[in-house]
Amino acid sequence: MKISIVTSSFNSAGTLCSTLEGVLAQNYADYELIIQDGGSTDGTLELIEKYLPRFDGRLKVESCPDKGIYDGFNRGCRRATGDVVGILNSDDFFTRNDVLSTIAHTFAQHPDVDAVYADVHYVAPKDPNRIVRYYSSRKFTPERMRMGYIPAHPTFYLRRECLDKYGYYDLTYKVAADFEFLLRLIYIHRIKTYYVEEDWVTMRIGGATTRGIQSHFKIMKDHIRAFYRHGILFNPFTYLWRYVEKLREFR
Repeated sequence: MKISIVTSSFNSAGTLCSTLEGVLAQNYADYELIIQDGGSTDGTLELIEKYLPRFDGRLKVESCPDKGIYDGFNRGCRRATGDVVGILNSDDFFTRNDVLSTIAHTFAQHPDVDAVYADVHYVAPKDPNRIVRYYSSRKFTPERMRMGYIPAHPTFYLRRECLDKYGYYDLTYKVAADFEFLLRLIYIHRIKTYYVEEDWVTMRIGGATTRGIQSHFKIMKDHIRAFYRHGILFNPFTYLWRYVEKLREFR
């Protein structure tokens, strides 16, 4: 099984090294890493150029202006040639070296499954050894999406045919296109998913969806818009309860 990992980057020279090293450390070789760069000017492309020989043809790079991170995801996913496709942000990295082999094994053991996912943990931006928050996907169910819950997006690996069938990220959602994307796949189209109780990805605090209160208001706005778009009833009070539960995730 070939796995496509899609990374959208823009001026990511300070963090991309960890992303690349984490992929190189995997004990599974049948993969491609697709970097869709938005036209970086900080040395990102030069850094990628140095890594190209180590990937032995499995690293594919394209750099051109885009409309943001989700546009980068879409462009990269359209270039993907793998049987399954997943996202790895340019400031995140794999927590362990058997992530890809576990993904391949899980799909092989469960041929009727459309997507697999796991857990992530967040770290301080300048100290990856300091854990700030742990996000477990264990309690996720499709019904909990009405409260704003989704599986950990950077661990979500989807069969390519589902991506082609149900569509890509909707660029009209500025900060939560990942939520609408997963809501469409899981809640609306009822694809079959499988949870692996492992920590697959380390995320640095400060990304597009972890930038404080203003970011959370934008996320909430996108969530509510997605509910209305798909005709999903939700209770504002139970929706807000997820922020109380989120406090328990912090260390």
